[in-house]
Amino acid sequence: MSDAPWLHIVGIGEDGLDGLTPAARTVVETAEVIVGGDRHHALSDTITAERLAWPHPFDALIDTLTGLRQRRVVVLATGDPLWFSVGARIGRAIPAGQIAYHPQLSAFQLAAARMGWSMADLETLTVHGRPVAQMIAFIQPDARLLILTTGADTPAQIARFLTERGFGQSQMTVLANMGGADEARFDGIAQAWTHEVPPFNTLAVDCIAAPDAALLPRVPGLADDLFRSDGTMTKREVRAATLAKLMPMRGALLWDIGCGSGSVAIEWMRAARSARAIGIEPRPDRRAMAAENALALGAPRLDLREGSVPDALADLPAPDAVFIGGGLSEATFAAAWTALRPLGRLVANAVTLESETLLMALHAKHGGDLVRLSIDRAEPVGRYRGWRAAMPVTQWSLIKR
Repeated sequence: MSDAPWLHIVGIGEDGLDGLTPAARTVVETAEVIVGGDRHHALSDTITAERLAWPHPFDALIDTLTGLRQRRVVVLATGDPLWFSVGARIGRAIPAGQIAYHPQLSAFQLAAARMGWSMADLETLTVHGRPVAQMIAFIQPDARLLILTTGADTPAQIARFLTERGFGQSQMTVLANMGGADEARFDGIAQAWTHEVPPFNTLAVDCIAAPDAALLPRVPGLADDLFRSDGTMTKREVRAATLAKLMPMRGALLWDIGCGSGSVAIEWMRAARSARAIGIEPRPDRRAMAAENALALGAPRLDLREGSVPDALADLPAPDAVFIGGGLSEATFAAAWTALRPLGRLVANAVTLESETLLMALHAKHGGDLVRLSIDRAEPVGRYRGWRAAMPVTQWSLIKR
């Protein structure tokens, strides 16, 4: 049939062709072209077909595949092609009706079975080809993590992250070559991890917190002292209220205008899987602080841009949410509001009388919610304690409908 899928993406495990279903094996055996990595080709080396390696750069893969459309094409992937794998990348570029997927057991499923862990009660992560520091956001007391690593050095790097945050007693297990003749397992605790492990592995972590461990929940409102700043950051309580109005969602993009130390953007990225943020900040010292904070708190993909608004907003990808923490003006609001996607959220905070007056005028014209946030902290007053007020923050928020 003319509308039949022309591209087959087949998951393959360490047991090679023997582990495939009869239908999937037939697809591979009758392929004219097989695309995959060296490991995939070695697992299917009895099949006589033209062999293509992953292209360099990898983004050229789609052009390579579409150029083969008139032939019987198979892409080999590890395990489940749609679970942190190449199948998802291909599926975003080629219509679903043109692709047939043939999944195998994923590394996550095999690892969970080896550990005796329920898949419903753990987090599945990948740092394969991605910044390893992004797993820091998932270090929680009693959390169980299954992590696709990026190589032999990754477990030791993650062990260091755990130990530095007071989770040095966490149990770690590296599982390599699962399902194959050379399957291997390495067990230890984070603070004493010394194993040399194969480069292709999956890491299981049972997080165990010491009494003095850093508590870094993904719910917004991290302690202020977890961020390096020059004192101008959005403080904890106001930050939590701000993010509640910004509504972090999976894969959504935030513009953080006047990013400063990056606290709002970082908490946005921690709060939802695959959430993205662009921080616009004209001062290089503050961008450096934001980058340092992003690495330390598990948001290494924070995209920091130099520039002043509104000019710096031109040509940025359309956001799902905008936070204006600095550089507030009518022109900045107009540019952000125009770029904001439907159902997008905009929040602007003001501490000066001049910026508060502008927010009141914008609220009168565009509607939304206008609130004033006042925070008092108990501090020493001689031998006693008293309330010390922080500067009140006027917050304007609205949704684009």
